[in-house]
Amino acid sequence: MEYAIVFLTLAIIFGLYMTWGVGANDVANAMGTSVGSGAISVRKAILIAAIFEFSGAVVAGGHVTSTIRSGIIEASAVPAPDILVYGMLASLLAAGLWLMVASYFGWPVSTTHTIVGSLIGFGVVGVGPQAVEWRQVGGIVASWLISPLLGATIAFLLTMSIRRFILDADSPLEAARLYGPIYVFFMGVLISMITIFKGLSHLSLELSSTEALGVSIAVGAIIGLVGRILIRRIRVDTTVEKEFHYAGVERVFAPLCVFTACSMAFAHGSNDVANGIGPMAAVVSIVQAGSVTPSSALPLWILVLGGGGIVLGLATMGYRVMKTIGTKITELTPSRGFCAEIAAATTVVVASRLGLPVSTTHIIVGAVLGVGLARGIAAIDLRVVAAIVTSWLVTLPIGATLAAFFFFFFKGVFG
Repeated sequence: MEYAIVFLTLAIIFGLYMTWGVGANDVANAMGTSVGSGAISVRKAILIAAIFEFSGAVVAGGHVTSTIRSGIIEASAVPAPDILVYGMLASLLAAGLWLMVASYFGWPVSTTHTIVGSLIGFGVVGVGPQAVEWRQVGGIVASWLISPLLGATIAFLLTMSIRRFILDADSPLEAARLYGPIYVFFMGVLISMITIFKGLSHLSLELSSTEALGVSIAVGAIIGLVGRILIRRIRVDTTVEKEFHYAGVERVFAPLCVFTACSMAFAHGSNDVANGIGPMAAVVSIVQAGSVTPSSALPLWILVLGGGGIVLGLATMGYRVMKTIGTKITELTPSRGFCAEIAAATTVVVASRLGLPVSTTHIIVGAVLGVGLARGIAAIDLRVVAAIVTSWLVTLPIGATLAAFFFFFFKGVFG
């Protein structure tokens, strides 16, 4: 191609920009509740997430990705390689721009839905409306209701169970020591499953659902046993306990929030890094091969670039969305944050096995809402929720509009 070097340079810049947006917005899914509950500081959250997000992206990010993510457009429907190059560049730039705006205002939006909206815009104007898999789009729209509803329901039930068995007991700390290991076991099973199904999905691990469940139960049993030993060793300052009756209980749940956050960050890095580097890899593949292929290779340098972009976005603007999820929707404590994270992990595992089109961002927001609803509707800031829901509704059309504009721009410049 005449502009091969230019296309490669733009793909790298826009891919880095898109993964920066993923880090600035999506990483709050894993760390927002831990920071908001006071389990860890923002600085520690950024450090922990940087390690696990980068590890997930580089170690388990996969070696091959679909040329066009999420099956929105068939690669074979694209009439010429240069059209797909313009479309991928336009989609990356459009998605990165919207994620930057959403992150600035602290709106937790789905990065997957953002890139999907951008691909729809490119598909409609660059290929034709018939090239778009509208049934897939319908599933995404349905996920706006399914994801938060599932997350909220499970989080509500978990919060009520902790209140019933621990917080309302005559001695909450002793009840936490008795029932805490059960919650730790449950957490270990879920985190193991989400790591196998999501965090390691791109590796060649030929495990059936039954085998994965067996491994997860074994890991959960070990973690539960270790948790029981550690919980038994917790000692609480009697002065602090008098001032806050549940101080000891919250000390039990604080480290659990960190553990779940690390696992969710690893799974997120391994999966969602492809939202940014997938289109970039497609451009690299087209420039090298001169033709459109259904899938593109992911060299190590592309994975490293994607992981670095996520870390950079988290470090520079990630605190804004973390603040929204962790403090603005409802007041969180370590026990409530734990319920929200476990509810999110449960929903992701169930949805991935059933093939439901859910968004991790929508799930964690719904889970935080469920935790708040357990204390009554007054515990939720409905204005913040309304702003978040509005940002979800406009993500697809804004991504599509921006991508269509940028597609015509690139086509006019290079065509």
